[in-house]
Amino acid sequence: MFTRRAKRATIQHPKFYFFDTGIYSALRPSGPLDRPEEKSGAAIEGIVAQHIRAWIDYRKHDCKLYFWRTSSGSEVDFIVYGKGIFQAIEVKNANRLHPQDLRSLKTFREDYPEAERIFLYRGKEKLKREGILIIPCEEFLLRLT
Repeated sequence: MFTRRAKRATIQHPKFYFFDTGIYSALRPSGPLDRPEEKSGAAIEGIVAQHIRAWIDYRKHDCKLYFWRTSSGSEVDFIVYGKGIFQAIEVKNANRLHPQDLRSLKTFREDYPEAERIFLYRGKEKLKREGILIIPCEEFLLRLT
């Protein structure tokens, strides 16, 4: 949980990712009320978490991986914070961008304007809106090497 210089009430509940998204997919119970995109949304977040953790470990960056969630419901999936790096990364399992998808990163900007804000999605376009870099998830992961 990222709480440095927090201006808003944050939730101190840990976020858990399986070490392997294939195991997550196999073990997660599914039923008639579960939408497939819910399962794949958590899986894509897990893949991004795995890659960022590996990038931090292999590059020996002096930084850590966090997430940010306010008591009012705003959430940013990943905060990479450390010496020389401060990124807020939101991941969506969608091919198209909707204005409401950027809401949490905009809220984060109000408290932490110095952070680089990145929105990852399954689309193909690379854009920049309101200071937020919007890039395909695949491109982001390939650039981590």
